[in-house]
Order: sequence, then C-alpha cells, then structure tokens
Amino acid sequence: MKYLLVILCALGVVCSPVSGAGASTSKPNILIILADDQGWGDLSVNGNSNLATPHIDSLASAGAMFDRFYVCPVCSPTRAEFLTGRYHPRSGVFNVSTGGERMNLAEKTIADSFKAAGYVTGAFGKWHNGMQYPYHPRGRGFDEFYGFCSGHWGDYFDAPLEHNGRLVTGKGYIIDDLTDHAMRFMGQHRKRPFFCYVPFNSPHTPAQVPDRFYSKFANLTLTMRDRDPDREDVAKTRAILAMCENIDWNVGRLLRKLDDLKLAEDTIVIYFSDNGPNGWRWNGGMKGRKGSVDEGGVRAPFFIRWPGRIPAGAKIPQIAGAIDLLPTLADLAGVPVVGTKPLDGVSLKPLLLGAGKDWPDRMIFSHWAGKVSVRTQRHRFVVPNQLFDMAADPGQDRNVAKEQPEAAARLSSALDKWKDELLTGLGKQEWPFTVGYREMPITQLPARDGVPHGNVKRSARAPNCSFFTNWTSTEDRITWDVEVAAAGRYEAVVYYTCPKADVGSTVELSFNGSRIEATVSEAHDPPLRGQEHDRFPRAGESYVKDFKPMRLGVMELKPGHGELTLRALKVPGKTVMDVRLILLTLLK
Repeated sequence: MKYLLVILCALGVVCSPVSGAGASTSKPNILIILADDQGWGDLSVNGNSNLATPHIDSLASAGAMFDRFYVCPVCSPTRAEFLTGRYHPRSGVFNVSTGGERMNLAEKTIADSFKAAGYVTGAFGKWHNGMQYPYHPRGRGFDEFYGFCSGHWGDYFDAPLEHNGRLVTGKGYIIDDLTDHAMRFMGQHRKRPFFCYVPFNSPHTPAQVPDRFYSKFANLTLTMRDRDPDREDVAKTRAILAMCENIDWNVGRLLRKLDDLKLAEDTIVIYFSDNGPNGWRWNGGMKGRKGSVDEGGVRAPFFIRWPGRIPAGAKIPQIAGAIDLLPTLADLAGVPVVGTKPLDGVSLKPLLLGAGKDWPDRMIFSHWAGKVSVRTQRHRFVVPNQLFDMAADPGQDRNVAKEQPEAAARLSSALDKWKDELLTGLGKQEWPFTVGYREMPITQLPARDGVPHGNVKRSARAPNCSFFTNWTSTEDRITWDVEVAAAGRYEAVVYYTCPKADVGSTVELSFNGSRIEATVSEAHDPPLRGQEHDRFPRAGESYVKDFKPMRLGVMELKPGHGELTLRALKVPGKTVMDVRLILLTLLK
C-alpha cells in the first residue's frame, strides 16, 4: 500500500492541484451529505422499487456514481476515515461510544485543510468522533457546529442538541431541523467559499419519522425483499424506507437552496452513507449488513456532482472508499492538505474527469471488532480463508480460495501486514476525557462517558443516549476519567430528574482534593419520552427525559489527570436522582 501511494503521488494522482480540464478559476463550495445506516439498496437509483428517492438519484444523473464505493461496517470509523483520509485504526478509533470513537489529536481533518485555505466550515448533524474539546468539531476545523456528538439519539422530535457547545432544544423533526441550519449556514456565507458537512442521523434507529412520510409505507406491500425474506422484519423495513424518503426530501431542499443562492454551478455536492443497512432488507443480493466486513456491510451509495466539471451520468466502476474523499476534494478544489501524516486514500480526480484509463488495481481494507477483509477490483478476501470472485459471484455464495490459491495467498498476506501495522495496540491507550480549554470553556461529561458503581446502572444497554438511574445509596457513585487542561474556577451543573418523594439528597462532586456539595431541593420528574414516536419497538437505544439543570457550585481545579466523582452524602428517600450529564464551565 505504501509503495502504491508513492507511485500515485509521483503520477500526480494524490493531492495534485486542479489544473487543465475541469479547473475552476475560483474555489468551489463543498456540500457533503452523509446518511446514517442507509444501505446501498435503500435508493431507487440502485433499483429499489419499494421507495422513490428522486433528489438523491438526481445527483447520479447530473454527476457521477461510483459503483463500488466502500466505507466501514459501523458509524464512527467511517466518519474518521472521511475526515482524515486514513484508515480509522491509524487515528485510534476503536469503538462507537465511551470515548473509543475519538480521533487522536495529532490527526488533521479535511475541515482543517479547507479552513486553512480560507473556507468557512460548518457541520450540522451527528458528529460521533468526540464531544469534549479539542475532540469536539470546533477543535477539528469547524467554525460552526449544530447537532449532537453522540453515536445515536433517543428521540428525533424537539431533540436536545447543542450549538457550538451550548445546550439547545431542536425544533421539530431532527433531520428537517439539521437541514434548516445547514441551509442558513450556506445562505450566510454565500459570498465566500464554504465547506458544509451535513451528517444526518437517520435512518439509524429508533425508527421515527413524521406521519406524512410514514403514511405511504404503513401498509405497503414490499415488492423487493432481503435475499432471505424470512429474516426480514417488514415493519422495520417500512419505517426505514419512510426515513429514507424524508432524507431525500431534505436533500431536495439543500439542492434547491443552492439553486436559489445561484451557487449550484460553483458547488461540489457529495452524498454517501456510513455503512451497510441496519437490518435485513433488499440490498442487491449482497451478503452482510451493518457490522459485517462482507460486501453488504461496507458497500455504500456514493454520488458526486459538480456541474460543468464532472461529466453528467458517469458511472465509475473502479473501487473507491471514504479514505479517498479528503485527497479528492482537496485536489478538485486546489486546496493544500495541511496534515503531515501519509494518507491511505488517493485522489479520484482522474476517474471523475475521464483520465483514469490506466488506473492501477488497489486494495481497500475493512475492519471492525476483530473481523477483517480486503477488496480488490475482482476479489474480496475475508479472514480466515474465504476468497470470493466478486465479478462472477457478487453475492459471495462460493468460496474459491482452493481454486485460486495464489490470489488467496496474496490477499491473506496483505491482510496480515495490514493488521500488524494498524491493529497492534488498538484500543489499549488511555484516553481521559478532556476538560478546561479556554477556546471552548463549556465541557459536557454525559452519562455515556461515565462509569456507574454500586447500584447505579444505565437506562439502556447502549451507552450513547443513556442516562444513569437506580442511584439508591451513599455507597453508590458515578465517575468520569478526566484530564483538566487549565487551572481555574469551574462552575459545575448536573442535569437531573428526581421525584417529589425523594427530594433532599445531598451530593458531592470531587476531583483531586477539590470538592463541592449541593442538596437536591426541587422535584423534577418528567415522563420518559420517545416511545410515542417509534414506528416499531427499538432494540438498544434508551428512551429519554427532559432533564433539568441544577447548579452544584464552583470548584477550583488544577491541571492534571484524575477521577471526577459524583456521590451522595445523604439519601433520605429511595433514590438520589437520575443523571444525564455534568456540565463544567471554565469561568473567566
């Protein structure tokens, strides 16, 4: 792989400035739309007659479609690969929650490069690569962020979100709301080049979508089904397809906004998804779904439009992936890459402009949770010894490793080298959660990133949108592994709920010898919400509540590593409180 990168750099394929045919006299705007858990088969342009996605399809007819585009089996690794142009293990991403979704701070992102080139940068949606600054989008090259940093959310209507670190409440359905903010951003910055990243959080579950989209699917007979129809949950598929049509409607709104601003000709638009489908449904007969390193788990839709530069209707057969987007966009826009680390991705500009006739074969590696595979133009090799001829057998039904031993040996050897280089030590580093940066003085420490002790437990199995509950004793506690960057006075606030009968507990927040106390003096006991919007029962996501802020006091903190501990000194009732997050604000 390293030798291939050297050759491509020498040929000008990687990160060369735009010149000649297809060159622009000014820097193009960039609009990138990323779906969450949408499979390759969840679009009408790819042959699914169960739904209609005309706006997304239009990107294929007015631009280029990559027929074999590869991402990761799950969410946060794909985002890391898009942002850095490097395989996700290189940046340290090994999990989708509890801190394992963060990228090493030594990594430079695509937003860093475009910001350095004079672009105004914004992200609107699901970040999923770190919450606390400098892992936060504002620390990774984005001037503006509106959305949430977790891996999934518990209710998509009037959702609790953040705007540049400050907690806010969204308005209406979350995908519509994110689109509203992205359109506002493009309008505000129409006179200078912008980089607008819109990572939607659907059709990730919980399956929630407004009635006007769901009504079409509520009783729809599905004409196209999973390759094994008996394992498909039809009710789930109907809801997911409704969410996909909502995405398409919002893509149409974004494209119309570019038309209204008279920026369509000057904007590169990209649409793709972050992994395979989040359920068994029609996906072109491919093997695997989200979480799998087989074709169905990592092949994603990908479309790119740049009127007058990228030929309309082009269908590009060469394999490509999320790692290629940073070098490709930098190349097309003439933007220098600011990072010094070698990229795994290559610029796809020659393919997009019709100059890739001698494009060399390459390998694209996939990894998740100990599973690995590698794709070439012809083959997919899956450990331990499964070789599939994807041209003759796109459904991966026949292992040809014994019939093609040379190809199997070559790809097995390449995978062994890749694993040795990238996976050794992955997930074993200590990464405390960062607090106390004056560039962004507000730090959220959500339940997702904390550890329950004693009777305390999470509200659901999946940590991402969970809260802590069942806090019943002075022996219980909640801790966060924290690294304080700056000495100073920090205001501490806990977001809590507590029934009237349990008011009166005294709690203590402490860190490395500094401590404050407060008493729960006001009842706040809202109901769980989210279930009323679900189109079918959720699997792992927590329901949510409207948590109330309670000021704990001001702490004097010194720089250093330690355990931030929340415990009860007195419990007069059955429980202390439920806890969503601790908010620490570095005071001036």
